[in-house]
Amino acid sequence: MRTSASNKLILALVGSALALSGCASNESAGRVLPAATFASTDEGAAEDKYIIGALDELTIFVWRNPELGAKVQVRPDGRITTPLISDMPAVGKTTSQLSEDIKGVLTKYIEDPRVSVMVDKFQGTFSQQIRVVGATEKPASLPYRANMTLLDAMIEVGGLSELAAGDKARLIRQDRATGKQTEYDLKVARLLKRGDTSANVRLEPGDVIIIPESMF
Repeated sequence: MRTSASNKLILALVGSALALSGCASNESAGRVLPAATFASTDEGAAEDKYIIGALDELTIFVWRNPELGAKVQVRPDGRITTPLISDMPAVGKTTSQLSEDIKGVLTKYIEDPRVSVMVDKFQGTFSQQIRVVGATEKPASLPYRANMTLLDAMIEVGGLSELAAGDKARLIRQDRATGKQTEYDLKVARLLKRGDTSANVRLEPGDVIIIPESMF
């Protein structure tokens, strides 16, 4: 009887320890993003979401009226000037929206203008940039590109520094509708040093990647 009672007590203690361990692991586990694919079939649609920023370089083409087109850089005040158009706001618009605005002005001068706007060099607004800070070779703010991934961002900043704790990195993402920020766990070392593609995640405009240094 004593043996049976002792066994029951041991089993109860082990069960309690496992339960506490499970709770602790659930509390410490962060949010994880799904792995990104390396190819996408909707790149065109994604690129149309790009928001023009100050210092972006644009090509404006007007069909059958090439003299009304131009290669321009968006000024620091967010405006552009082209033939027949002065000081048109460009920052904060997609290329499609800017095309429609230019078309609206040109209808005063030519019949049924067809306008295309292309971004040649990207700078982007702050809300469009990917910021990578902490233990990297060169922390930077990067213009967001369609279907950009964690791997793309890390290549641009030169990878991890010697003292980086890459698998303790975090991604901070803000919901534009609610303003709420959410943190996600990143396994940057696993991605770069082990080639684990499951650690590669899709980025969104405005993401902030924070990479701490190792304590050892």
